[in-house]
Amino acid sequence: MRELKRTSNKQLGELLIERGVITHEQLNLSLQYREKHECMIGEALVELNFATEKDIAQALTCQYGFPYLPLSNYEVDKEIINSLSGDLCKKYVFIPIDKIGKNITLAMSNPLNTQAVEEVEKITGCSVQVFVSTATEIKQAISNYYK
Repeated sequence: MRELKRTSNKQLGELLIERGVITHEQLNLSLQYREKHECMIGEALVELNFATEKDIAQALTCQYGFPYLPLSNYEVDKEIINSLSGDLCKKYVFIPIDKIGKNITLAMSNPLNTQAVEEVEKITGCSVQVFVSTATEIKQAISNYYK
């Protein structure tokens, strides 16, 4: 299993507090919500309307060094889209966006999902580079490209 290295030792909540996105009280409420609903902290913050998906994606880029890629104006080549199934993209909430040689680039809502990365590497025989996008943007792109 692939190990991800943090570029920041701070937790997601701490980064969002530092950026002025959330308060300590909102973080505590989100942690309680996360426990009750068994979800990730980012999902809890969005569900409770304390942060946006974009806020979470940008904090992840700071925390792990993944680049952020807004997909709204990004055009993906059909050949790249055809390299992976729409069902797989929906399952893990990612979309392939580029392929150069034996490297494929994915935009993912959860770049920490090593299972998804490993499955794509196995299917394509390529190394995966990860960019972060919001789940909403990725789902819209999947809907557009995998009709």
